[in-house]
Amino acid sequence: MHAAQAAGPTQHVEQIHLRAGEPPAINLSAELLYRILASEFAAQRGRYDIASQDYLDLAKDTSDPRLAKKAFQLSIVDRNMRRAQLAAQEWAFLAPGDPEAVASSLALAASNGQTAGMALALRERIAKAGDKSLAIGQALGIVSKLNDKKVALEILDQALESNVRDLPVAHLALSDAAWAAGDVTRALAEANHALVLDPNSEPAAQRVLEYGMKDDPAVALRSAYAFIDAHPDARKLQLLLASHLVDRKDFDGALALVRRMRQASPEDFDLLYTEAEVDFRAERYEQAKVLLNEYINVQTQRRQSIADKASNAASDASDARLLLVKIAEKQEDLNEAIRQLGLIDDPTLVFQARVHQAVLQGRLGNIPQARKIIDGLKTTNRQEQTVKALTMASIYRDAGRTDLAVDLLVKADKSMPNSSEIKYDLGMLYERQGKYDDFEKMMRRVIELEPDNANAYNSLGYTLVEQNTRLDEAQDLLEKALQLEPDSPFILDSVGWYFYRTNDLPAALEYLQRSYDLMPLGDVAAHLGEVLWKLNRHEDARRVWRTGMEKEPGNEALLKTLERFKVKKP
Repeated sequence: MHAAQAAGPTQHVEQIHLRAGEPPAINLSAELLYRILASEFAAQRGRYDIASQDYLDLAKDTSDPRLAKKAFQLSIVDRNMRRAQLAAQEWAFLAPGDPEAVASSLALAASNGQTAGMALALRERIAKAGDKSLAIGQALGIVSKLNDKKVALEILDQALESNVRDLPVAHLALSDAAWAAGDVTRALAEANHALVLDPNSEPAAQRVLEYGMKDDPAVALRSAYAFIDAHPDARKLQLLLASHLVDRKDFDGALALVRRMRQASPEDFDLLYTEAEVDFRAERYEQAKVLLNEYINVQTQRRQSIADKASNAASDASDARLLLVKIAEKQEDLNEAIRQLGLIDDPTLVFQARVHQAVLQGRLGNIPQARKIIDGLKTTNRQEQTVKALTMASIYRDAGRTDLAVDLLVKADKSMPNSSEIKYDLGMLYERQGKYDDFEKMMRRVIELEPDNANAYNSLGYTLVEQNTRLDEAQDLLEKALQLEPDSPFILDSVGWYFYRTNDLPAALEYLQRSYDLMPLGDVAAHLGEVLWKLNRHEDARRVWRTGMEKEPGNEALLKTLERFKVKKP
């Protein structure tokens, strides 16, 4: 189915600042001025690679940390992490008392996995810092960039000396680092320690709840309710608790909590939206609609208020309308969903809303109206142009007009020849038309443009398996796809079907069962059931097929499989 040590040169010693923190006085010669201007012009032209290297060379020649900082910033823009680290090291060398410079250098070293001496450096920073809490937070931010989260926890643990262990923030930092490292027990213990040190700490209470839900949910929930009883203004904790209650499908408990918050803070209109979200999750759509319309009225009044012109009212109202769209779609009232989308006027959401309108018009069979909406969309960048083309092509495809979809994407591919998205969708349309040579050509081109595109490897590999041809090549493609996305149910299904084709039924069953557990869709049910049938587990096969038919009664793969094995439709 489908980084290196960058100590400054010796001349730096002769140019040390006379006063700590003060940049050196630079003799701005004509040559130096020319180099600075040339670097700036390169940056303005978008040649960040040239500009960042030139600024780094200037920093080394002048010992000016401001130029090193500029080199660092431009290297980040250029996404050249190697040069960024060299620039950060130079910046920290030239301005050892600048916390931003030191933090940047450490952070870059962390992101590159360079941990030697990091605990000592962080410990010294915390010891020198006037604001210990801020320094501890920065230390957490630095170690969090390490890929190995267990090493990050060890470094932070070593950096926090005993003289700061009486600060709640130290245990909060350790709690977060432990959580990232997958040590739930340590994370919860550190959060509880922080709460003991500061019984009024809402951040600590939040972590006790969040991390405790993975350990003992009942204890975590009791702790949260107890904190809220003692601190009724703990808004963030209450919202977090409501979210967990919803996840546990305790909708009544979540609604009671939100309504109590609304009663205590009647001017907190955002709680209207929160309550509506809970009702939506509980499938109480009519009550959710009442609350959302009330919320939209409030936001409309805010927009009209002279005192509130700078508010986010337009964005907030649009969010509410998007939830109304979801409700309308759940109730299969697509015309109402289209109407609500038309009322969205937040500039950041208008494009998305109009695209959604077109899709819904397509689902209603109003293809000309869908095309009118798409044609009327103004685009501001190449990505939006791509979305327009792909959306209209998908509308044509779903309407059974694969020919029109192909024509549209062929034109789009000519105007945007480096768009892997367009090539991928065009390739899949070719596959649908049985034009397998054109399909393979497109998938190969996608892989050239995006060597890590797991979908392209998977689609090409699966098609070869489905055709029961070039299976060795299919194996290589699917292995690459699985390496890139080992938990993708689509790829797991393809790998399982490959093993079926090669008559390795136990391996086929393993992969297909994993795929089905993640995504119990019709195509996977068809494949899994077929393997079970071949293993003489006929009742299990019928059960899988029956479940698949209940979810997708018109699934073509399922229907063909049932017909092939002469099994009656459930």
